[in-house]
Amino acid sequence: MGLAHTPLPFPLPDCPLHPGCSVCSALAFEHKEGGTTEREGRGQVHSKLLSRTQSVAEREGLVVEWAHAAGPASGGGEREMKDKGGSRAAVDERYAQWKSLIPVLYDWFANHNLVWPSLSCRWGPQFENGTYKNRQRLYLSEQTDGTAPNTLVIANCEVVKPRVAAAEHISQFNEEARSPFVKKYKTLIHPGEVNRIRELPQNSKIIATHTDSPDVLIWDVEAQPDRHAVLEATESRPDLILTGHKENAEYALAMCPAEPYVLSGGKDKSVVWWSIQDHISTLGDSSKTESSPGASGSKLSGKTANDKDSPKVEPRGIFHGHSSTVEDVQFCPSSAQEFCSVGDDSCLILWDARTGTSPAVKVEKAHGGDVHCVDWNLHDVNYILTGSADNSVRMWDRRNLGSGGAGTPIHKFEGHKAAVLCVQWSPDKASVFGSSAEDGFLNVWDHEKIGKKKNLNSPAGLFFQHAGHRDKIVDFHWNSSDPWTIVSVSDDGESTGGGGTLQIWRMTDLIYRPEDEVLAELENFKAHLASCAPRS
Repeated sequence: MGLAHTPLPFPLPDCPLHPGCSVCSALAFEHKEGGTTEREGRGQVHSKLLSRTQSVAEREGLVVEWAHAAGPASGGGEREMKDKGGSRAAVDERYAQWKSLIPVLYDWFANHNLVWPSLSCRWGPQFENGTYKNRQRLYLSEQTDGTAPNTLVIANCEVVKPRVAAAEHISQFNEEARSPFVKKYKTLIHPGEVNRIRELPQNSKIIATHTDSPDVLIWDVEAQPDRHAVLEATESRPDLILTGHKENAEYALAMCPAEPYVLSGGKDKSVVWWSIQDHISTLGDSSKTESSPGASGSKLSGKTANDKDSPKVEPRGIFHGHSSTVEDVQFCPSSAQEFCSVGDDSCLILWDARTGTSPAVKVEKAHGGDVHCVDWNLHDVNYILTGSADNSVRMWDRRNLGSGGAGTPIHKFEGHKAAVLCVQWSPDKASVFGSSAEDGFLNVWDHEKIGKKKNLNSPAGLFFQHAGHRDKIVDFHWNSSDPWTIVSVSDDGESTGGGGTLQIWRMTDLIYRPEDEVLAELENFKAHLASCAPRS
């Protein structure tokens, strides 16, 4: 067993209780709403340190026990997700077990009960870097029942920095309450449901959305005016509309890291490719609110706010090769002309716009079911991930893929018990990625750990499992500004008395740091406890 889940308190830079001590202050401070702190007495701190410090073997045993009770090895929790009739109590029991381990598994955790379901969540730009926390935009949606308009929500999120939040604080939350760390900043009334949100990597103030239509909508969210979400309210007007699909395009959406390009897939079995620059505008200059057609009296390329339609952009290319709905698309991180797509035909297709609109490489049976999601490795562009209705995640090396329809994944990850809905490589480490599924779990994997894991009861490569959601996790996003921090959203309104759950979390660094570093820190911690322990 590794030392991954050893739950020890860790320090802020200075300890107010013992001059020169760098260990106790993690329990001496507790992060409160508004950023204030409070101290505990020396005796209380040491009492908590001693009571929470158990042997490594004891803590590992606790984690293995949790894995058997609710993890992928048992499969019990996943079946409960799929069979709601009469199994809610079992789901709640598994959730209670997970919640009791929050101080063990997480450096920081925040839970936010949504009013309405959200099908997508994405990080926006970070706009404040503080001593103990950062502030950052967060994009999500509100998918209503018709009694209120569908909205695109821009929120301000406070992200607590590593080793700041006290363990007691992160585990004390009300599932039916809004989080003080997530506050609505602006609301856009969206034309139709928001099925997918993607941000432009070069300027994350620019986002694209998919709805139940053939069009892709582009928004400059900082320039757009705030709207009051009531019935009969005027819809917000997108800054651009990307046309080209012949049928609805609801989910497959990507924005290019290298150029301001957009990629989409739809029910018309096609992949469509645009450049935002094909429409000359001041899009992205949020210092000028008139750049947005949603602003009163604005002008954009001769159009005014009184015109009925937003400016439209036609595609640079339409690519054909799928035989069914395209479910997801992704750009190659190093090339704006290369991209990939997956679909309900079980195919993985690689495209190169420089060579035409036919597939460059096509893997006919990438999975044993519909392929829902795909992601391309930011650090090593040879590696691609796919997730499927066959419950598995597969990793591909594009150097091994032939043009004859054959292809073999280099790894298969089989820790989920229901359809995989989202996969994403970590921006922090090239070999790490996450996957979320209808079983309610978000698994974090490291393909370099395959063959090295000592716990044979756990799927190969799996080293962390987030079990804070009580129904399918429809989307998640790694935070590129705050390492190892993830936002995830689930459709579990039945359990929470709301529209679903948004969670922001960061696993403890003991889980992913090199083992020799962890051992050295534990030894220092033991020595500190010995020197600070109250004498009888």
